[in-house]
Amino acid sequence: MIATAALLLTGCSQVGAAATLGDVKITQATVQGSIDSILAERAKVDTTQMQLETGETLNRGQLRFHLLSAILRAVGAELKIQVTKAEIDTRRASIVTQVGSEDAMPTALVNAGIAPGDLDTYIEAISFSDKVGQVLAASGVAQDQVGAEIQKLIIAKAKELGVTVNPRYGKWDAALADVVAIDPASSAVTPSGS
Repeated sequence: MIATAALLLTGCSQVGAAATLGDVKITQATVQGSIDSILAERAKVDTTQMQLETGETLNRGQLRFHLLSAILRAVGAELKIQVTKAEIDTRRASIVTQVGSEDAMPTALVNAGIAPGDLDTYIEAISFSDKVGQVLAASGVAQDQVGAEIQKLIIAKAKELGVTVNPRYGKWDAALADVVAIDPASSAVTPSGS
């Protein structure tokens, strides 16, 4: 009885992962929390002119967000880059100014597909990306190549740490460092002996 309970608990802990990046586990609850928050916010604003992700695309998009945030944090750690709470707060204030006011933030976040509770994580990820770009530029990388070099660092870090994605969300494309849809016909066109 106890062994069965232990097996069930072990199985549940694996089932609870939307993705893993090395030792970092992104739970299904985290991803679903972001999705639920985004959907709740959509109900509060006029979305008629917005092109919004839905269904599997929304699920993949939110997992992608959480995974890339974790990868950028890992790249930043390797380069000894930090993003402080004060920097996040300053950038958040700048975003509020850009959209016009605090009252305009819910609509802006819905349009961007960002859950309100994920805004600081989003700002942190953008800040890490910017700082990595500054390090690359300072090392002699041409400005028009910085984006491509950041992508290479993300791909390399993801490969180094190892990424596993729950098939419920799609699959990990290591070449692009992205969560992509699983082709439903892929098993139909693969010989059964392979």
